[in-house]
Amino acid sequence: MSKPLNIRPISKEDNPMIATIIRSCLTEFGANKPGTVFYDKTTNHLFELFEENGAAYFIAEEEGKIVGGGGIFPSPGLPAGTCELVKMYLIPDARGTGIGATLMNNCMSKAKELGFVSMYIETLPELKKAISVYEKFGFSYLDKPLGNTGHFGCSVWMLKSL
Repeated sequence: MSKPLNIRPISKEDNPMIATIIRSCLTEFGANKPGTVFYDKTTNHLFELFEENGAAYFIAEEEGKIVGGGGIFPSPGLPAGTCELVKMYLIPDARGTGIGATLMNNCMSKAKELGFVSMYIETLPELKKAISVYEKFGFSYLDKPLGNTGHFGCSVWMLKSL
């Protein structure tokens, strides 16, 4: 029997734990390199970052324990009506359980609610499982990045119509 899942907006108290989860995941897959969220100063302050209009970040909890998170952000330079799926990471025990799909659906629903018509992703080839999830959700590959995210370490770019 699965544990009850709670998806909720991020709170300021979540900042240290979600930053740890993000950096642990990147380290686990050898993707803790410059030009990624690993070195992004905002990773320590996600609650504050996601107070911006058009942004939302969600925490996934099981039995009061944070097991991951993911969000949407109106990243600079993206085409009109496009948001970016950002900082979507889960602890190892939460992977393959459907939590990622629940977070993804939550992010897509919020993006539509906020008026976005497409969603963009930047990721790394090391994150093969995440890429396969994006493919299953209908994201298509792009030849080059969109916008000005500053994540020059990412080399996989994808886009999906909402």
